[in-house]
Amino acid sequence: MNTQLRNAFDAEMANAVRLYRQGRLDATFGHLEIAHVLGQHYVMPHIVTHWWMLKVAIQRRSVSEVVGQAIRIVLGALGSAAGIVPVGNTGGTNISMFRRLPIDPALQKLMK
Repeated sequence: MNTQLRNAFDAEMANAVRLYRQGRLDATFGHLEIAHVLGQHYVMPHIVTHWWMLKVAIQRRSVSEVVGQAIRIVLGALGSAAGIVPVGNTGGTNISMFRRLPIDPALQKLMK
């Protein structure tokens, strides 16, 4: 992960954690989705985003999201390690874990 990408990922995660601690779960999830797009090619950042998504799911008491995130932690780690990820996927269970999505041009620039 290059420095510019790492800084962007870290900033999104820092915002997510701050908002999570404030109980602002919808805003938290938005930052986690951006962090997911930025970090999904790298094992640890990918796992970290799903871990925090799992924490949000637990706070929301969403059984389906908890199960979905637990599965994504395992499959996401394997996919990142193998270099097989659905590019642009935001990581939530509202989207198939195999679906590719367009990437915001500003984020795409960071990912090069």
